[in-house]
Amino acid sequence: MALELLRKNKNEVITTARLPNETRNKLIILSKAKNKTKSEVIIEALEMYYEKEEKELDSFTIGLPFFGKYGSGIGDLSATYKKRYGEYLAERQNTY
Repeated sequence: MALELLRKNKNEVITTARLPNETRNKLIILSKAKNKTKSEVIIEALEMYYEKEEKELDSFTIGLPFFGKYGSGIGDLSATYKKRYGEYLAERQNTY
């Protein structure tokens, strides 16, 4: 019952983190300057961090170093893959 009274919303949970004294002091100063709770400042900072990471870590950016790295030298692979796969299956079937 006591824990339920501490929660504003049932979707919220309490999480603790160990902060160096300097970081904790900066958090207190910032929360007072913005007239927000320490939790609100931390949540806002985490949301900004998540947005930044999502922008940086899209699949195109991650794959960029690998695109074209292992080229076969055959320029029409995407257009003729069905034909090539059919030939592969036919060859494989003939080996049995």
